[in-house]
Amino acid sequence: MQALTHYRSVKKPEFRQADQVHHASRRIAKSFGLAIAAQSVAGGIFVSIVRCAVCLASALLFAAPAAAQVEDEQFWEQVNVNVPLTPEARITLEQIGRWGDRADGISQTEYGALLGWKTSKTVEFGLGYRRVGLFTATGPSVHENRLRQQVVVTRGNLFGRFRVDERFNPGGSEIGVRIRPLLRRNFPLASKKLVFFASHESFLLPNSTRWGQRSGYERMRNMLGITVPFIARKAMLDIGYLNQFRFGRAGARPVMEHALSLQLTINAIGPILHD
Repeated sequence: MQALTHYRSVKKPEFRQADQVHHASRRIAKSFGLAIAAQSVAGGIFVSIVRCAVCLASALLFAAPAAAQVEDEQFWEQVNVNVPLTPEARITLEQIGRWGDRADGISQTEYGALLGWKTSKTVEFGLGYRRVGLFTATGPSVHENRLRQQVVVTRGNLFGRFRVDERFNPGGSEIGVRIRPLLRRNFPLASKKLVFFASHESFLLPNSTRWGQRSGYERMRNMLGITVPFIARKAMLDIGYLNQFRFGRAGARPVMEHALSLQLTINAIGPILHD
């Protein structure tokens, strides 16, 4: 007993910090679970996934002083226009702009299109292209060509998207591949017009390139927001808070990005998901 008391009294600071992160994460996950239960909303699998994401995000947040992470405040906007071709097929025209404090202005632009076709009421496949501009406050701008393949599965108010990106960067001939699974859960509110939503997306990089991509678990995005319909539900506006965490790898410091996100979808047909 005396030895145990002595061990507790001399416990190293890093172990005490780990205990604090563990207990804080459990409190946050418990509060999140109680909030979901108070709404009487089904979806236990999704709630479990979100709890895990919340635990991981909270642990990263509380561990910030030790990891010396960098934080950035940003604004993201996206406009989608759906053009139906047949009852099963559509083309989505896309425009994206992102601004950040670290970039001292605009940090990213994207223009592209996605061809989607439904094989059933709950499954939609997609194939698309984007031209992406990447900007920094001090370095040169880079423009990439990206291809995308994806499948979206819908089950009630639960949406899943599995996307694969191929990045073609002018810095080298290698193709950077990204795997991006996403889950989104909609929670219709009492008004039956507004919808609260929560989503999680992970970025898994299976290969490294000489121009800068590094293999591994690169980042995650967690988002909470409200969907507002316009013009007899022909247009939808998603307004939300997006938290993006880039893991510190290869000696780089981790980055936590806080973004106000606005996404307008015109002629809203099919599942509406964030990029």
